[in-house]
Amino acid sequence: MNWSEIREQYPSRWVLVEAISATSRESKRDIEEMSVLAEFEETKQAWQSYKKHHLSEPTRELYIFFTGNEFLEVIEQPFIGIRGLQ
Repeated sequence: MNWSEIREQYPSRWVLVEAISATSRESKRDIEEMSVLAEFEETKQAWQSYKKHHLSEPTRELYIFFTGNEFLEVIEQPFIGIRGLQ
């Protein structure tokens, strides 16, 4: 599905999606095709589901979006690591 189809099918909802087809350009991720894994009324529920899915399969490209937003904007940021105990 593309974003406009998802917005139409799930109005004013939080959705957990997996990117099926995506490209990167100028530090932005353009998601052309995605699959809805679940829908939620509240952000907290969406994050709980995201964490569960991410822990079981960390290689999947998962996102949480609100369908009230007309456009998607995913900005890529480089991972700088985690500071260890000193």
